[in-house]
Amino acid sequence: MAKDYYQTLGLKKGASAAEIKKAYRKLAMKHHPDRNKDDKKAEDRFKEISEAYAVLSDDEKRKQYDSFGADGFRQRYSQEDIFRGVNFEDIFGEMGFGTDVFSTIFGAGGPGGRGGRYRTYTYPGGGPGAGPGAGGFDMRDIFAGAGGGVKGGDLSFELEISIEEAYHGARKTVRYPTSGGMKEITVKVPKGVTEGKKLRLAGKGEPAAGRRPAGNLYFTIKFQDHPIYECQGEDLILRRELPFTQVALGTTLEVPTLEGVKKVKIPPGTQPQTRIRLPGHGLRGSGGKEGHMYLIVYPRVPRSLSAKQKQLLKELGEEGL
Repeated sequence: MAKDYYQTLGLKKGASAAEIKKAYRKLAMKHHPDRNKDDKKAEDRFKEISEAYAVLSDDEKRKQYDSFGADGFRQRYSQEDIFRGVNFEDIFGEMGFGTDVFSTIFGAGGPGGRGGRYRTYTYPGGGPGAGPGAGGFDMRDIFAGAGGGVKGGDLSFELEISIEEAYHGARKTVRYPTSGGMKEITVKVPKGVTEGKKLRLAGKGEPAAGRRPAGNLYFTIKFQDHPIYECQGEDLILRRELPFTQVALGTTLEVPTLEGVKKVKIPPGTQPQTRIRLPGHGLRGSGGKEGHMYLIVYPRVPRSLSAKQKQLLKELGEEGL
């Protein structure tokens, strides 16, 4: 089970940005590796509180964490994603370590500098150089962007797709701007992707100077409005108007689903806004969860009637209908 970031910092859900920063500053001051030489427990604790701060201090990451919970969040964010863009330099400056966070964390010469040292913090599941998604990283990656980063900047865009493309999977050709001009790339949309999911394309972001690697490219999935379906999470809603006689007497309706047309029985006397469930005909959610389709039928009230129709309705009215 994934850690509770609020509990790690000794906070309650709903804590303000100032409270988060204050809690991290206090704990980082206590457990910073430079203040606890050769203390493995303090080093491990420093890793945990730094990860918690990296998530909770970022509005978007915190929103995702609060929405999906600890386990769901870790399925969406790799270790590299969690620490991307976090500014630790101001925190350590306030703590009295000076504004040059690299010289404090990595020793004289900074990360990779000649004659310098640096500490490598390895999270469970990987080691230095294990790469994104493997669970491993070193502190040089964490502080990229805080001073002479090691790779190019990341780029983020929305990617609009249809509900059918989300259900079946697709390939989309996308053009996007970079500092070096427009680029074109083919994005593989995985089968069953959900709205709000982030797709990561490593090394397709902003180029970096020299031989440093380019940044990453991110696309956040957004569903296009659909002509007949409404999307509610993994479920699809389909509304249909039927003549009053069919609703009253019952009928069989051909319903378009994402896997083709399906015949659905409308029971006699179906009431307005009754939901008829078509199990498994919705979208596929995270963890293999299958959504459903709900057919909602309404009796159609005619705007005009022929003389014969009026007479028949009068007769039905006399019968109490």
